[in-house]
Amino acid sequence: MSNIRLFHPENITENTTSLLSKEHTHYVVNVMRLKRGSNLNFFNKDGEWLSEIIFLDRDRVEVKFLDKIKEPTNSSNIELAICLVKKSPMETILQKATELGVSKIIPIVSERTEVKDINFERANKIVVEATEQSNQLTPPQISEVTKLKDFLKNLDSSSKLLFADINSKDNLKSEVLKEAKTLSVLIGPEGDFSPSEQELILANPHAVSFTISKNVLRSDTAVISAISLVNFIHNDH
Repeated sequence: MSNIRLFHPENITENTTSLLSKEHTHYVVNVMRLKRGSNLNFFNKDGEWLSEIIFLDRDRVEVKFLDKIKEPTNSSNIELAICLVKKSPMETILQKATELGVSKIIPIVSERTEVKDINFERANKIVVEATEQSNQLTPPQISEVTKLKDFLKNLDSSSKLLFADINSKDNLKSEVLKEAKTLSVLIGPEGDFSPSEQELILANPHAVSFTISKNVLRSDTAVISAISLVNFIHNDH
């Protein structure tokens, strides 16, 4: 059985010790019921370290960082620009997008978006837990909520905007993904973008529309389908 993995955003140095946060202490003591001498792994963008519990009490756990077992990896250049949806599907989107390896999640408000904000504390907790579970090193960055027109206006010139368009009949082609510094996958709200918003997106010089299904998909299903497709084409060519 593999060791428990926990995200440790601060710097880690081999053969040094650290007290765990209150949250991690509760998890180690009360949830996983680990003992002194137990091993677990801590990771961040700089790599992953095998660690040992050297002191354990009900409200205090100290660990020693031992060997570095994983070097840092190149971060994905795939981002998700997602129109906000209700709590449950949004949490699924955060979790699955993280598992699929996106480097950044950009919450967007459009004309038909019913939800206008996101609980950032809860969102960050979800992406950290998904990173721990999926054997990755760096949780995706979650940007501030932005309006669609502002997102399009501020899109970097080296980015390619991959628009999962319900009206498109075009398959995504591998040559579209070449030479782009960032691949930004755009998913609309429940009810889709308005006609004027679709025109605005397609008028963007960096936009490429593509189809992911002949069926109408829920936002969370569309996210999984679109990112999986981009990953498959991008990594296979």
